[in-house]
Parts: sequence; structure tokens; C-alpha cells
Amino acid sequence: MAEILSQSEIDALLNALQTGEIDAETIKLKENEKKIRIYDFRRPNKFSKEQINTIEVISENYCRLITTYLSGQLRTRVQIKVASVEQLSYEEFIRSIPNPTILNIFGLLPFEGKGIFEINPHLVFYIIDRLFGGPGTSNIKGRPLTEIEQIIITKTITKLLDYFKDAWANVIELTPQFENLETNPSFTQIVSPSEMVVLITLDMQLGETEGFVNICLPCIMLEPISNNLNARFWYGTSAKEQTTEYLHYLKSKVKKAKVPVTALLGQTTITLKELLDLQKGDVIALDNPVNGEIHLVVGAKAKFKGQVGLSGSHLAVQIISSIEGEGEDDE
Repeated sequence: MAEILSQSEIDALLNALQTGEIDAETIKLKENEKKIRIYDFRRPNKFSKEQINTIEVISENYCRLITTYLSGQLRTRVQIKVASVEQLSYEEFIRSIPNPTILNIFGLLPFEGKGIFEINPHLVFYIIDRLFGGPGTSNIKGRPLTEIEQIIITKTITKLLDYFKDAWANVIELTPQFENLETNPSFTQIVSPSEMVVLITLDMQLGETEGFVNICLPCIMLEPISNNLNARFWYGTSAKEQTTEYLHYLKSKVKKAKVPVTALLGQTTITLKELLDLQKGDVIALDNPVNGEIHLVVGAKAKFKGQVGLSGSHLAVQIISSIEGEGEDDE
């Protein structure tokens, strides 16, 4: 859209043309000049803007999943959102993270290669303190993790990595595998320094503690599914699979739902005086014969007709017919 000049700017431009400060030919030449987009051959972008946007959508879905998990585990307020998704060289990523930090090396089958799940030490010590029953405050800075702390944080990170499977389900079926934990970025080399990577930065707030989580995925790892990283594939597959999964989910929940089933032996009507005069041993005659059919009420609706009897030493009702079925036949 062309820029609209105000009246004062138009007057200033006309005055400049009249005084000779600006040449009309110069303005035309500048307008005709081709706009050049700078391309750095040392940092070639492997993915288009649309593909990066798809990765961002997947990452937002991942944030929602791990937010629910961490909220339940830490019993505190958890807010996680995507701060950025960008392409840069592996060397730039390593230089941008602090030392020491918590680097978790992992694999994503069937992808080849390794990824890095880097989490700020402040967040790590907060998680450990909360899991051990503390308030989440830790004044210890710069010290390495103990063996017990490494075991605890490894289990937590492994669980966080498992949610990659659900977040990427609409694109590819993944099997995350935790490899090992490192603290020095200089000793962590998953690809060559000049290799391009996709860096997903998450802004994580746990209680009053805030920090960043960096997920580094080499571009060479994601290249086999580059054609699937587009909006049409994502939303088309997402709508189809979510519908199928949702139906299976509803069926499984309905099958597990507990509903009350009542055998209605009969009913009658008595006066309020008869109710007040009832004593132990009195008999109330029902409108249904002893050997007559009874109604089985499911929830609040009569669904079946049955016959009272015994099953071993227990009272039981044998279903004879469906009330709805008889109604349909009558029609």
C-alpha cells in the first residue's frame, strides 16, 4: 500500500522541488531502482515461512500439553508460550545459551540425528525443589546437579519429551528417546557448527520463577517431512484425525460411565393418613402381580421388561424384552 502524505509533508516536498534541494529525476530513479533482498549463503534457510509457521503451531500445541502436565506435578501456576521459532546455525545456538546450563540430548525416531532440549538452571532447581515438597525457591546458583537431582530431572524431561508424540501426531508418528544429560555446551556437538537448525524458544513461568526453554532440532532431521509442514496438510489431517480420535474418546468414556439400574417391582397410591399410620410389619399391596412383568429403569427412564427370580443366592431380574423395541413394533 502506498504511503499517504499529510498536507504539511506535501507542502514541504513542493518547496524542496522549487528551491532545487530535491531533483524530480532523482526521485524517479529511486522509485525505479529494484529492491534487493539480502541472502546470506553462510546461513541458507532450509524452510519457508509457511513451514516455520506450521512448526510454531505444533509448538503452541506442545506448550498446552506440557502446561497441563507441569501444573499437576508441581501444584503451582504454570504458564508456557512460544517466544520464537527461527533458523540459525548450530554455532550461533551454542553461543547463545549460558554456561553452565542443562542440556538434554534426545532422539526422535524415525528421524535420524539428535536434538537438544535446553532448560534454564533456575527452572530446573525450581522443579526439583517443588517435587521434593519445597516452596520452589533455591538460592543455589552455578553448582552441578547431584546424582539424585539428575535422576529426578531426567524423569521429568523424559516425560516432557513424550509429549512430542502428541504434539506432532498430525504430521508424523514420533517415538522420543532420552539419550543423556550435559551441562557444558562446548562438549555437546550433535551437528557441525555451520549446520542450520530450527530453534524453538519457549517462555516458561513456574510460580514466580521465569526462564527460557530452547528446543534445537537440526534442519537435516526435519527435511524428510518438509512437504508435510504446510497449513493445508496440517489442518486437513488435524480435522480428520481429531474427529476420529474424538469419537473413540467419547465411546471409551461412555462405556466406562456408571448408570443406576433399578428394578421397579410395582407401585401404588396411599393416603397421607395411611402413610402416618404405617407400623412395622404392615404390608403394602402393589399394583403388579407377584408373577407379573416388571420394569427395569436405567437412569430415569424405563428401558426393559423383566421377570423377578433368583441367581444363586441373590435376587435377580431376567430381561424379557425392550420397552423401546415394543414401541417401535407397534408403530
